[in-house]
Amino acid sequence: MGRVLVLGSLNVDLVTSVERHPRPGETVLGDGLSRLAGGKGANQAVAARAAGVEVTMVGCVGADAGGAAYRKRLAGRGIDVAHVRTVSGEPTGTALIAVSDDAENAIIVVPGANAALDDREVEAVESLTVGDVLLLQLEVPLPVVCRAARRAAARGVRVVINIAPYAALPADVIALADPVIANEHEAVALAESGAVPGSLLVTYGANGTSWNGRTWSAHSVPRHQVLDTTGAGDAFCGALAAALALGHDESHAMDAALAAGASAVRRVGAQADPEL
Repeated sequence: MGRVLVLGSLNVDLVTSVERHPRPGETVLGDGLSRLAGGKGANQAVAARAAGVEVTMVGCVGADAGGAAYRKRLAGRGIDVAHVRTVSGEPTGTALIAVSDDAENAIIVVPGANAALDDREVEAVESLTVGDVLLLQLEVPLPVVCRAARRAAARGVRVVINIAPYAALPADVIALADPVIANEHEAVALAESGAVPGSLLVTYGANGTSWNGRTWSAHSVPRHQVLDTTGAGDAFCGALAAALALGHDESHAMDAALAAGASAVRRVGAQADPEL
C-alpha cells in the first residue's frame, strides 16, 4: 500500500448563492455568506484521505486565524500537516465563489500564501518511494510543480497532474504524468499547446470520462439532488490518486473517482463538513 502526497493550495472559500451569475457590469444580490475550507490541493487531500489512504499535505498558509484553523482541521482528519508551512506577511489563500440556482459556480482565487511555495516544499517529495503517488494541481507556482514532478519521477513515484486551473507546462513534465487529468476545456487547451501526454484522463461532467481512449459513464445524480458542483473535480482527483496508491487497477480507480465526484455534488462546499 502506498500513500498520497498532495502538493498544492489551501484556501478559505467565501461562498454565496445567487439566482444567476451577473453579466459584465451587472450587480446581483447574494443570499448568505459561508466561510468554507477549500483550495484544490487541500480539497484533493481530504478526498484522498476519505478514500482510506495515508495522506501528506504540502503547502503554505498565512499567519492568520484561517491558516491556523485549516492546519487543525486537516490534522483532525488524519492528514499529515508537518509540511504545511506558515508564511508571515501573507494571508491564507482566499476564493470568492458564487453558486447559481442551477448549481454552476463562478470562482475568483486570491493566492495569498499559496504563492510562497518554493524549494522547501519540493524537498517533501524526498520522503516518497515506489508505490506512492504525488498529486499536483496548478494553483501554486508552476516552477515548484515542475520541480516536484521531476524529482518524484526520478524516484520512481507515480505523478498525477490535475492541469487546473489550466496553464502550459513543459512537455517533459506533461510526459511524466500518469495521468494528466483535464476537463474538456483544459484538454482542448492542452492539445492546442502541442503537448502530448502519454496518459490523458478527460472528464466531461455528467457525460462521463475517458482515459487513454477508454470511456466510463458518469454516476447518475438526479437533478434535484445536485446542490453544488464546486468540489466534484477535486473529489474525483483525490479518490483516483488514493485508489492508485492502494494498488487498484485503472478500472477500479476510475469507478472510485466517479463515485466520489457524484457524492460531492450532493453537498454544498468542496469538502464534507466544510465550515472553518
